[in-house]
Amino acid sequence: MVSSRMKMLSGFNHNIKFRGKTYHVQTEDGGRANPVVKTHVFLGGVILDSVQMPYEDILDRPSWQDVLKDRMKAQHLEEIRRLVAGEVAPVDEGPGDR
Repeated sequence: MVSSRMKMLSGFNHNIKFRGKTYHVQTEDGGRANPVVKTHVFLGGVILDSVQMPYEDILDRPSWQDVLKDRMKAQHLEEIRRLVAGEVAPVDEGPGDR
């Protein structure tokens, strides 16, 4: 039996310089008691975009933590891709500014 008190996995944090601004992309694990991975894109402490992915579907697998780490990495990288593709931008920027 796996304890529900297992530690959360370490997440990912990156500062991305893009078009003269520094964005912070953070991905974190909610742990077994709250099995969701959250990724946020920040600019100056303001959240510009958030993505959540539940993962209770993998908790019964023997190597669920390895699968979770791969999912976390993929979600983190996808959010960085969206940022540099101009899909995530400050509210004060219009489509032509991206």
